[in-house]
Amino acid sequence: MRRLRFEVAYDGTDFHGWQVQPGLPTVQGVLEEVIGTIEGKPVHVAGSGRTDAGVHALAQVAAVSLTNPIPPDNFRRAVNRLLPAAIRINHVREAGLDFHPRFHARRKTYEYRIYRDEVCSPFERRYVYHHPYPLDEASMAAAAPLFEGEHDFSAFASADERDRLEPCKVRIIYRSAITRTDAIMSFQVTGSGFLKHMVRNLTGALLEVGKRNLAKEDLQARLRPGSGFRPGLTVPASGLFLVSVDYD
Repeated sequence: MRRLRFEVAYDGTDFHGWQVQPGLPTVQGVLEEVIGTIEGKPVHVAGSGRTDAGVHALAQVAAVSLTNPIPPDNFRRAVNRLLPAAIRINHVREAGLDFHPRFHARRKTYEYRIYRDEVCSPFERRYVYHHPYPLDEASMAAAAPLFEGEHDFSAFASADERDRLEPCKVRIIYRSAITRTDAIMSFQVTGSGFLKHMVRNLTGALLEVGKRNLAKEDLQARLRPGSGFRPGLTVPASGLFLVSVDYD
């Protein structure tokens, strides 16, 4: 038995997220079907985390255990020949048999892209949230670093079936910043881990700052333990990308 670790890039538009769901197209489900064909029996593909329906990935990290002796580069070519064009495998390498993409991950980086011009190209629309309306972008950029540090992010987390197993909603954010390049305003955030819809809810809160519905003090109040605030605006999945996953 051997274990292969690889990166997966995908356009999540037509998938119901990463995790296998009966009767629905998912990224994990497609990978398990294709790799199982090569292995000649069912396989389990583990990922670094679950992305929601419509969310994209530049470098999701995954792993699979095989008996097939196929070299890593040949494995990549064989799998990519069978995958739909919306999913591609990159950078395959051997890993220890105990390697788990989720449990061994140390940091993840996400990016949320907001298209600010009045007219959004049809070639951009699947990968951004089109918001051409007035925003105080300077206030948003000033507020973004407030999320950095160790905080209870309950006020920015949607209900999750795993809450009973993992009730703690404290996470560490290492970097939180907003940048602007031409028509696209990007919110980039790196953290120890993320809760369900957390990045989309953080983005929604920053948009409320940009609309002048929330002040920096309002965000700080939501980060206090036991604040009791419920998540506000959850922005659409189309603008969200898993950019990278880092390990020791």
